Amino acid sequence: MMIKSGPTGARTFPEKNIVVDLVVAGGGLSGVCAAITAARQGLKVALVQDRPVLGGNASSEVRLWVLGATSHMGNNNRWAREGGLVDEILVENTCRNPEGNGVIFDMILLDKVKQEPNITLLLNTAVYQADMRDASLIRSLRAYCSQNQTEYVLTAPLFIDASGDGVAGFLSGAAFRMGAEKKEEFGELFAPSEEYGELLGHSLYFYSKDTGRPVKFVPPAFALDDITKVPRFSSFNAKDHGCKLWWIEYGGRLDTVHDTETIKWELWKVVYGVWNYIKNSGKFPEAETLTLEWVGMIPGKRESRRFEGDYIMRQQDIVEQRTFEDAVAFGGWSIDLHPADGVFSEKPGCNQWHSKGIYQIPYRSIYSRNIRNLFLGGRTISVSHVAYGSTRVMATSAHVTQAAAMAAVICKEKGLLPADMNAHMPELQQRLLQTGQYIPGKRFVSPQDHAASANISASSELVLKEFPGKPLLKPLDVSTAQMVPLQKGKVPAFIFHAESNGATTLEAELRISSRNGNHTPDETLARQSIAVQPGRNCMKLEFDAEMKDNTYAFIIFHKNPAVTMHFTEKRVTGILSVFNTVNKAVSNFGKQTPPEDIGMEAFEFWCPQRRPEGHNLDFKTAEGLNVFKAENVRNGLERPTTEPNAWVADWQDVQPALTLEWNEPKNISSIELFFDTDYDHPMESVLMSHPESVMPFCVRSYRVKDETGRVLAEKKDNYQSFNRIQLQEPATTRKLVIEVEHPSPDVPAAICAVRCYSGN
Repeated sequence: MMIKSGPTGARTFPEKNIVVDLVVAGGGLSGVCAAITAARQGLKVALVQDRPVLGGNASSEVRLWVLGATSHMGNNNRWAREGGLVDEILVENTCRNPEGNGVIFDMILLDKVKQEPNITLLLNTAVYQADMRDASLIRSLRAYCSQNQTEYVLTAPLFIDASGDGVAGFLSGAAFRMGAEKKEEFGELFAPSEEYGELLGHSLYFYSKDTGRPVKFVPPAFALDDITKVPRFSSFNAKDHGCKLWWIEYGGRLDTVHDTETIKWELWKVVYGVWNYIKNSGKFPEAETLTLEWVGMIPGKRESRRFEGDYIMRQQDIVEQRTFEDAVAFGGWSIDLHPADGVFSEKPGCNQWHSKGIYQIPYRSIYSRNIRNLFLGGRTISVSHVAYGSTRVMATSAHVTQAAAMAAVICKEKGLLPADMNAHMPELQQRLLQTGQYIPGKRFVSPQDHAASANISASSELVLKEFPGKPLLKPLDVSTAQMVPLQKGKVPAFIFHAESNGATTLEAELRISSRNGNHTPDETLARQSIAVQPGRNCMKLEFDAEMKDNTYAFIIFHKNPAVTMHFTEKRVTGILSVFNTVNKAVSNFGKQTPPEDIGMEAFEFWCPQRRPEGHNLDFKTAEGLNVFKAENVRNGLERPTTEPNAWVADWQDVQPALTLEWNEPKNISSIELFFDTDYDHPMESVLMSHPESVMPFCVRSYRVKDETGRVLAEKKDNYQSFNRIQLQEPATTRKLVIEVEHPSPDVPAAICAVRCYSGN
């Protein structure tokens, strides 16, 4: 028994002072990525989270899947999964948690944070006060932990607000906005009317499970008693659960910060009313053995405060894909606005309009314009309400906040404040690129990288003339396109094979994107009608066309169910088939046809299929696609863009190896390797399962040797994109040999980038 005597009367909780280089407020996915990014660069970081788990809307408390520019593979943004730390986490989760268990995702995030000795993690700790040096500088944040009844004073020169509602920004006096701007302010034609509403609401989900025996349900007294108050009530069924019910939304007419508890109770009413309807209406006999396994205790928030930076992004930046000299991240989710009345609205649950490709996000939108040591992270960044409809999703938010964290690193190193970083933009961009943070239009270049001066050769280089092995026959039930990376000049001839029981005509097209770097096939270069005879047909396509740039072309075969095309089970880095199909989950109905007055573009959707589908069309080309050269590993790009940007070994190469040689010895301390983890796969973090736990293109085993054959590093069972090898002892050598194994008989080995450095 512990007895402590002391003064009676009023007491105070103990206070603990924590002094660090950077305080990150908010432990959602954005805050986690920021904290780890900064900690790995040497900063001492305090990560303060007001919940018992990390992950925010992605955590087991809310259970929303992480998504971003890939949009469930439902748009034309190819190879667009966000890079850097958020990619590392999603790849890790897919490997360890392919079933999409929210509790396991919590564990993975916690594990990642706890592996970083530079991070002080405070869970269950809410920021409630900002102490200021003056009106424009934060000295410290005060926070309180309800579990240990301790107050914390978190002092640092720099702060990142990744709290969602912007608690640090609000308390410190940072300029912010709530609600939608009128069309006239930014010239945004998609700006909503008052009738539609100015804020997105909150959502709250539930999970059910089958017990194998009858289960009764007695609803609480507060449950919604008339399900017809929900206009979409006929959409409910006994199978959907979790964030597939994203449209159970409410609160857009209220204060989405201060009315959150009111909003939560209304959502609880709906959820328990829905379950009562499913269990007790008699319309769902399949629900007899189902029980309600989980209901969210806190709602997932979509929108509240948006803070003002030196630049406010707007609709035109997204639709026109405007370029910025200070680009540090990218987005690609649709502009996705919801009616303010949410689940009680007669209108569709969302209004999604896509752009033709991904767009840049500028650095000037990720720091406060009036609080000089405050970075904006997550969904708090400086955007209009319309642009927010796209930037708010978690993978985009995390990608942006990684950039804020790296900027904080440079600010600390150079004694700068966030706005001063604009003069150091190339350095920030290069340091982000080095970690795998993809920035459209930017390439990694470093004078310290010895790979830049090496003579690079390979045991083989794939020249793709045809796919080996037997073809796979599939009917042409939907229009199908094979994406092929072509070089500037005349388009080579291609041979495809088709079979039919009768005579018919097959319509083919050669298309490209009107904007190089996009993957929306909106410009037709040539057309060809092909007479198909009964039996097997060898079809030679000779398009009279010239390629103006190195880019992807789309060889399209329009839907004809009477024809069976030859496909292949072989897959190659940077080679992809796409289909003109429908994905209602992201408002993809094959073609986007917006009203003329909302400032969005009309175009077709050509999207991949999830494996094990999505096979490549089996083609032959006599000249061969000679785009997989060893030189690609130092071109500064680690993913396919306008080309595959990878070295790929030949199918028949039994010992694939890449060699870097120098005329004089180099002192090598660290080596960076990038592998292909299929940036086209969205890797939703919860609910949805995945066809494999390791991406089929990823090299699993490799060895690095010096000129004597001594093994400097070796790894088996690799599944990550970015491998950084810190040698125990520096190696002085004129040669590095990287030996890799083919991931499988169906996929040749590929390396996307190699870098090597002296020192740390």
